Amino acid sequence: MKTLQFLLQTNNSAGPLLARLGLGLVMFPHGAQKALGWFGGHGFDGTMGYFTGTLHIPVVFAFLAIAAEFAGSLGLITGFLSRIAAFGIAATMSVAIFMGHAANGFFMNWYGNQKGEGFEYHLLAIALALVVMIQGAGKASVDGLLAPKGASR
Repeated sequence: MKTLQFLLQTNNSAGPLLARLGLGLVMFPHGAQKALGWFGGHGFDGTMGYFTGTLHIPVVFAFLAIAAEFAGSLGLITGFLSRIAAFGIAATMSVAIFMGHAANGFFMNWYGNQKGEGFEYHLLAIALALVVMIQGAGKASVDGLLAPKGASR
């Protein structure tokens, strides 16, 4: 019960609300590409094939990455289990940095003159996720509605 209480506790602050909405809204299209094939993505089967066949990521971790981006973004947008959603996205972004983007340097590939994308976007996503992990979901969240009395700070 204490774990659930910790996961749901939050305050009525706008800061975590803005962090979770910003991160959730930016991550949703990426998750929908991977899970549903929306926004020009390859869908679940195509993404799993790429993650497991090309990147050699074990199936369980490939599935968790897709779930973190898709379900995690929905959790952040609604403010439901926000700390778990933020953790999943932060973990996925950390792995993305170390598995490929760090080799391309810091900056995004705005002008197409480097081999791939840098990791600045990933750092911003991790920073927003940390705000939610530390502060909770904030204002207008399902977590705030579900938190046991006295769990909100």
